[in-house]
Amino acid sequence: MNYAKQFFFRGLVFGGFGPIAAGIVYCIIHIAMGESSLTGADLFVITLSTYFLAFVHAGASVFPQIEHWSTARSLLTQLLTLYAAYTVCYLVNAWIPFDLRFLLGYTAAFIGLFLAIWLTVIIVLKLTCKKINRKLL
Repeated sequence: MNYAKQFFFRGLVFGGFGPIAAGIVYCIIHIAMGESSLTGADLFVITLSTYFLAFVHAGASVFPQIEHWSTARSLLTQLLTLYAAYTVCYLVNAWIPFDLRFLLGYTAAFIGLFLAIWLTVIIVLKLTCKKINRKLL
């Protein structure tokens, strides 16, 4: 299966988790705070945008597996794809303000967390490989 097919397959398989997560969050908010002011149109936009977000997030997991790409290219492509998807979803739903100063802070936090997660993954993989190599010798 080529990488584009893998992207769409993963997105289709896992895309439904976005609206499920959004539904759970809004259900908890409704229970904790009483009646919600969400309209049918709001729920429709939330459902579509969180499906899109989960679809892209799941699909973007294919980028680090493209063997002929460098690690930097894979991670940068994944970072930019996820950043665009999250930012669009958050702005469309007004979960973050459309304010330049806030967006700069949000961008810095997003990049920092992305790099922290990948640095952790890379360290764990290297330690695991060293452990396996020691057992093989």
